[in-house]
Amino acid sequence: MARLTHAQVLILLLSASMWAISMASRQYGFNNTDWSYKRRPCRQNSTAAPNKIVVGGSQNWTFGINYADWALKNGPFYFNDTLVFKYDPPSDTNTHPHSVYLLPNLWSFLKCDLSRAKLVASETQGGGDGFEFVLKSWQPHYFACGGGAGFHCNNGTMKFFVMPMFRRRY
Repeated sequence: MARLTHAQVLILLLSASMWAISMASRQYGFNNTDWSYKRRPCRQNSTAAPNKIVVGGSQNWTFGINYADWALKNGPFYFNDTLVFKYDPPSDTNTHPHSVYLLPNLWSFLKCDLSRAKLVASETQGGGDGFEFVLKSWQPHYFACGGGAGFHCNNGTMKFFVMPMFRRRY
């Protein structure tokens, strides 16, 4: 049997995780004999209207927060939801200001390769009410911070991805 490379195993695990998260939001439950539909109360994210979600919650877009963990705990995210990135602009005390990049694919995300990434919010756009990014397409969105010449992403915490899902109407 052929051995899988580290990257193939990681891609397989990420794919399985995305599938599991999408299945968990379908409101299916498992009983002893078969799959059965179980109606649960609607959560905030399952409303018909799009939500505005501040990335990082009250801690905002800040160095030292594990945003992959934050995304798992605050998902699922839905089509037309708005992600709000709030962070301090450059100053004398903020020598490594943040930015927001949209990476083109999983490989760039895993390697924190910002060379083909699109800068969607500069170092100054996170102040005040923050920068808003609307999840308008049904595809994975890979976000990373370019601060510290890529160090903020490379340390593994200031990056996350979301796969927006369609809302169910009741």
